[in-house]
Amino acid sequence: MQIQTDLTPQILTPKIADFVEMAGPKILALHANWEPDQGSPVYTLDGQYTARSWTDWTSGFLIGLAILQFDMTADEQFLVSGRDKTNEVMAPHLSHLGVHDHGFNNVSTYGNLRRLMLEGRTPFDEYELRYYELALKLSGAVQAARYSPTNTGKGYIYSFNGPHSLFADTIRSMRSLSLAHHLGHVLMGEGEQRIDLLGRALEHADTTARFNVYFGEGRDSYDVPGRVVHESIFNVNDGQYRCPSSQQGYSPFTTWTRGASWIISGYAEQLEFLQTVDDRELESFGGRAAIEELFLRVLYATSDYYIGGYTCQDGIPFWDNGAPELHRLGDYRQHNSNPYNAHEPVDSSAAAITAQGLVRFGKYLNDRGDEVAGKRYLQAGLTVADTIFSAPYISSDPNHQGLLLHAIYHRPNGWDFVPADQSIPCGESCMWGDYHAMELALLIKRMADGGYLTFWG
Repeated sequence: MQIQTDLTPQILTPKIADFVEMAGPKILALHANWEPDQGSPVYTLDGQYTARSWTDWTSGFLIGLAILQFDMTADEQFLVSGRDKTNEVMAPHLSHLGVHDHGFNNVSTYGNLRRLMLEGRTPFDEYELRYYELALKLSGAVQAARYSPTNTGKGYIYSFNGPHSLFADTIRSMRSLSLAHHLGHVLMGEGEQRIDLLGRALEHADTTARFNVYFGEGRDSYDVPGRVVHESIFNVNDGQYRCPSSQQGYSPFTTWTRGASWIISGYAEQLEFLQTVDDRELESFGGRAAIEELFLRVLYATSDYYIGGYTCQDGIPFWDNGAPELHRLGDYRQHNSNPYNAHEPVDSSAAAITAQGLVRFGKYLNDRGDEVAGKRYLQAGLTVADTIFSAPYISSDPNHQGLLLHAIYHRPNGWDFVPADQSIPCGESCMWGDYHAMELALLIKRMADGGYLTFWG
């Protein structure tokens, strides 16, 4: 990846403005025409959003897009639609016992509405605020209850695959536990046991770092520093780790790049959350220094691998860094991405998610006085943003319902659309890619204006 060292949030502002202007009519049309009984829009086929029954993890992104669009434009119609649809369809997601997606669905909706009210962007109403906060408390507790212990003494929030399964994705959903803890909530268990949500989140982060992230220490024959495995498998009878796995990557021994993106964005945001936690609360979990050291270790390894290991020069990754036809592209790292190549698809959604993590990581390092490293990661994040908010990634066709083009959903299952004149999937969007592109746009716009974007207010 060739990091552009001269980029600033201010320089990117015109591109972000064009992205937001393009997005508005598409968001309104989707909100007006999509019915809940259709399921949730997941990804586009030939430019039109479609549902895919697996788990309903994208409703919050669809609704959250409108809320973020209001944040960007102050256009009330987006707020009204986002707030109304949150009230209409999101309640079942608060008590959903069967998924690891609470941070995706509920923080993107109730969390954004709470944030806007606390920022003074919407009229203050004490009972409406309590409603949002009660929703976030319930969501965090329900998510924390989906817990499996391991023989290390620390457990994890298990995926929809079942108690044996730890997904890399779920670190991003720890924002639900962190917000609930931030609001003073706990999970009540059998015998009136008070289960600390901060503790559950930190356990999950520790277990994910130990088993889903590699540090070049010889864990297996493919232990490359910064590599991420999508899924770790445990024996639920005794809590022992058994093997790596992958649901959406090419293999357990390659890096599915969206899994790595969830790690980078998830740990970066949790590192920010830790700054709001009193030292005394962290003492029983090993203390601030040890926790932050672990999070930083993960972020340095995975961010450096993203920057130097498997992206094109413009910061766009392919869907998996071990995809079987990559060898036909030569050293693709020496060239800008080409989503219309004949061999393997890129994944812009992984780029959008990662870019936010890199920007947050860079800002964190800058704030603690490490300006050299901070600039490296911040500029890397801005470089990726500069790419995805430009052609051929911005979806300028008004007849295409997506916002960010060239995203991949599930390559192994063959769910992604291949145009008639192409040999690989390309030209399509996904709801998490669109949402995270908009969240990235808002983050950069806030920074350009001298502010910041955080849920911890």
